[in-house]
Amino acid sequence: MGIEVNNINKRFGDFVALDDVSLNFPSGELTALLGPSGCGKTTLLRIIAGLEHPDSGRVMLDGEDASASHVRERQVGFVFQHYALFKHMTVFENIAFGLRVKPRSIRPSEKEIQEKIHQLLNLVQLDWLHDRYPAQLSGGQRQRIALARALAVEPRVLLLDEPFGALDAKVRKELRRWLRRLHDELHVTSIFVTHDQEEALEVADQVVLMHKGKVEQIGSPATVYNYPASPFVYGFLGSVNLFHGRVHEGVLDTAGIKLDAPEHFHAQDINGIGYARPHEMEVDRYSPGTQGIVVHLVRSHAIGPLAQLELARNDTTEMIEAVISNERFTALNVKEGEMLIVRPKRLRVFVDQAL
Repeated sequence: MGIEVNNINKRFGDFVALDDVSLNFPSGELTALLGPSGCGKTTLLRIIAGLEHPDSGRVMLDGEDASASHVRERQVGFVFQHYALFKHMTVFENIAFGLRVKPRSIRPSEKEIQEKIHQLLNLVQLDWLHDRYPAQLSGGQRQRIALARALAVEPRVLLLDEPFGALDAKVRKELRRWLRRLHDELHVTSIFVTHDQEEALEVADQVVLMHKGKVEQIGSPATVYNYPASPFVYGFLGSVNLFHGRVHEGVLDTAGIKLDAPEHFHAQDINGIGYARPHEMEVDRYSPGTQGIVVHLVRSHAIGPLAQLELARNDTTEMIEAVISNERFTALNVKEGEMLIVRPKRLRVFVDQAL
């Protein structure tokens, strides 16, 4: 089922939660709503579910205006961060709950309910826990049961609000891979909220970056990471080095160091900031006259295939982070305090009017 939201606005008192948000969620795809706390992502999810009502705008489900529809009529499965399982019910009873409270005219028979629940328990690989209570399960198991319960009513759309936020890092990683495999099997249109960029980039087909109630960028994980549309997206999606300076006719001058900014060929001496990720930095031993930014090594962390270098500029003392191969780091044979030359292999410059 395809989902669209058109010109959604929502305020809570003086706080603008959503500011004219329009989005399309493709049928059968898994979309991540990503952004910092307070950016509006959970409010948008609740509006799609029918748990909140917008001040203006429309929610379209399969081309039909569902804005006035009750949450029950939208056929939405909702998974919360804190599981929301019924503590006094077994795993089996928790999953069966949504089917047993359906109106008698459309309620499955008890035999059909039994078959359905065992199918779902097998799907989430927890059939052996059917007679346990939530308190007897681990956090990861409880979240999988919450997902099975949401799927039991055969929702047209699955909405997940920070589904792994209450779990430790190792379990989060395992569960998000499991969710991706499950989605590939079911192909139910799904939207999940997260503030964890690694989670969004690993799991989603489409990522929606949100900031202060607005959409900053929409695209595939590769697109939003490799081609950020704004300084906010650059800064939010992983580490980034900033090079402050003046831009003039396609060149960024940062403390006397000239860096190419060809996309701003027509700029005439205006403020600009260059953005380059740590893995986009080229590192060489220092020798007089070599083009680049002179730095000295503050700290290195060289475990596994990559070496992370913390570098301080000699001219401004600003910090630069570089990630190079461990082989390259070994070949450089540099000690803490020694001087190096760094250059961005790829630089994206935003000038004053875009900052």
